[in-house]
Order: sequence, then structure tokens, then C-alpha cells
Amino acid sequence: MARNITVIPAKANRTNLAENLKLQKKRVAAYCRVSTDQAEQLSSYEAQVNYYTSYINASPDYELAGIYADEGISGTSTKKREQFNKMVEECKNGNIDLIITKSISRFARNTLDCLKFVRLLKELGVEVMFEKENIWTLDSKGEVLLSILSSLAQDESRAISENSTWGIRRRFEQGKLHINHTKFLGYDKDKNGNLVINEKQAKIVKRIYTEFLDGKGANRIARKLEKENVPNWNGKAKWYEGSIRKMLTNEKYKGDALLQKTYTVDFLSKKRADNNGQVPQYYVEDSHPAIIDKEMWEAVQLEMERRRNFALQYGIQKLEYATTDNPFAGRVICGFCGQIFGRKVWNSTDDRFRRIIWRCNRKYPAKGEKGCESRHIDDGALYQAFVDVFNTLVENKERFIEKWRKRLESENALVRYKAKQFLKIITETGRIKEFDIDLYFALTEKVVVYADSRLTVSWLDSTEGECFIK
Repeated sequence: MARNITVIPAKANRTNLAENLKLQKKRVAAYCRVSTDQAEQLSSYEAQVNYYTSYINASPDYELAGIYADEGISGTSTKKREQFNKMVEECKNGNIDLIITKSISRFARNTLDCLKFVRLLKELGVEVMFEKENIWTLDSKGEVLLSILSSLAQDESRAISENSTWGIRRRFEQGKLHINHTKFLGYDKDKNGNLVINEKQAKIVKRIYTEFLDGKGANRIARKLEKENVPNWNGKAKWYEGSIRKMLTNEKYKGDALLQKTYTVDFLSKKRADNNGQVPQYYVEDSHPAIIDKEMWEAVQLEMERRRNFALQYGIQKLEYATTDNPFAGRVICGFCGQIFGRKVWNSTDDRFRRIIWRCNRKYPAKGEKGCESRHIDDGALYQAFVDVFNTLVENKERFIEKWRKRLESENALVRYKAKQFLKIITETGRIKEFDIDLYFALTEKVVVYADSRLTVSWLDSTEGECFIK
């Protein structure tokens, strides 16, 4: 049985000619991009903007929907291309019919990104025209050609990245520095790109190194700088313990430079990682003026190692546990079992009977285990013990002066620094009547408490003093 087919004719457009022509016009946007901020590239960028503005306005079939341009932005990823992303949003809002761009490499050098956005725009009914390759994405052959040419563009980007990396490494081999000084306290750059000392900031750097060797921890230094409203590299009085540690280990402060500490893992994502031997490094001695002399810098590294070893030896999690309010934290050792003493507060809710004591952390171990037989010690006794032992050292300084002078000839920079420090402090300071926090941190390694009421203070010059707890 034959089927009946009825043709429904198209309805004639009843709008007037002017309106019809207006409706037929394509809303066209252009996308321009240059990958560097060099002068010749910026001129190319301006030329692109002017060209497409004139090109679209000159066509009777086109209506300018905007010129979107990113300058100085890499094409390997679209994440940081604000104008590009803004253009895509306009497409989603139905405000663009056609996008014109110079070439695939201007649009994206990442194949995945390129195809992703082309397909997204295709779903929105937006066509992309690549002038150089003469590709129209709504054409049936467009995506096949686009896939091939996008891969070529991506490979081109890889080659550019490798060539750039090669050039940077050749400069490294020649000892030529490429250092970002904007987040680098203590230095500026002159008109030739060379590092020069910022004298005002250099004073802060010297202070940090000195205070560390005076026994202060990175956290205490940071808090003190903030309290005094001392500006960091960004002009703000905000300091971090981690930043202080990085400054203390940065070889650039002694005038040297270790180049290629990090490397680019992937040229597309621009992700960087610490260089742990994956690519060569280059160490340049005396590459620029030093803020910290090499002896002090070396002494700081040895002091950091000493503190790490101390923490490891006694199972202390934090390197610089002691604070101004709690100077004995992590420094009182049990002479009976070798464990750390912990600070305890008895009757903490009643000030009349409140008492701070220190006792071995193995005094009360897990149930069924025998505890340490050492006795506890009052907090005040520790403060007084330091005063007594320090005064004994001052009274008997003549016995130690010759030893400290001999240590000035040591090959160890930290030993030399501490010998110089002890000579200065002990010869210039008399007996003290009360606990001095700065003297304590500068001179003391640890306090050992024994079961027979005996207590020793170990000094950082490898000697110790003894007293008895009353």
C-alpha cells in the first residue's frame, strides 16, 4: 500500500529587507595572542588587533562581536588566558557566531585544549576559522585536519620549550644568573640585571643570621620581627618560620648561587618540581656581592645540623621547641634514663596552690611497665640552676679562656664562632642575679637532672657546670 506524503512548504519571512539582512549577519569575534612581552611581539599583537577590527567591520556579512586578545601569555594552556576564557563565556551566552584567529598555534598549542574547545564551540553552534590553515571547524573535514595540525602545533611548542631550556642551561654553564629578586630579601637588580645589595634589607638578613647563632629558633625570630613591625620583601610585617629557615640555608646570601634548584616537569602544564638529581645543577662561587660572610654562613649550617641531631637523639619532634615563655622545653634531660623531661602544672585551677614542675616523660609509662625512678624538679629550680652555674663559669673564666682561644683556630666554623662568642660574653659579663633569657639561649645546650639532686648545665662550648638542687 502506497504511503501518502504531504510536503509542508517553508513559511516566507515576513520581516522587512533591512531586518532580514540584519538577522543574516554573523556576529564575529577575533582572538589574538602573542606568547612573550618583547617589543617586537607586542607590535605583532597590536597589528593583529587592528587587522581583525578592520577586517570584520569591512565585511557586510559580519557584525563585530568583540576583539579578544591575550598578550605575553603562553599558548600551551588556556588556564591563564583571561580574554580567551571570557570569549568562550560569551559564546555560551549566545553572543558569538564565528571566531576568527590567525592560526592553530595562536588558538592553542595544546592538542587536547584545542580539540576540547573546538568541540565545545561546535556544540554551541559557534564556528572557528583558522586563517593560515584555511580550516572551518563546522566543515566535515575540519576536525580531521585540526587534529593533525594541532598535534604539529603542540610538537612545535615542545621544540620551543626544549630550545629555551637548552639556552638557559648553556647560560648556567657560563655562570650567568637568572634570579627572581622580587621575593628575595636583601637584593635589587641594577640596569644590567646584576644583583646589588639593598642595604636596608641586608641589615634584616644579617640580624636573622646573628640571632639564629645566638640560640633563637626560626619561629621565635619570625614572631619578634612581626612584633617590631619589621617589613619583609613585600613591605608587610608578616614573617613565617619556613621562610626564615629558607633564608638561613640560601647560599646566595654568601655570594654564591646554586642554579636549577627546580626544573619544569611538563612543558604543557608548566609544573615545576625540586631538582633531586633529575637534571644538572650548577654552583657558581662569588657570583655576586655577599651579605653574609662565608664563615658565618657555614656556622649557621652546622648549627642547624647540631639542632637536628639533638632533636633526633632525644626524640624531639620540633627542632626549636623552647620559647621565651617556656625556655626549658625540649632541653631538660633525665640523667637516670636519658629521656626528655616534660612540663606539668599541678593544681592549675587554683592559683593559691598552682605549681609548675618538670618530670621524666617515662615516669608513668603504659600500664604494666615500670616507670623511671627519677625525681621531679620545680620550674623555679631550673631558672636558679642556670644562674648559679653561669656565675660559677664567670668566677672561673681564667680556666677556660685559653681553651676558647685555641678553638679560634679550629677548622670547624661553628666551633670558632662559639669560642669567639663565649670569650666576649664571659669576659664582658659579670655575675648575674636573675635568669637572663638571651644568655641562656646563646650558651646552653641542655640541662641534665640526676636522681641524687644533682644537676648539670651543658654549655655549647662542650663543657658543663654542676650544682645541687636545694
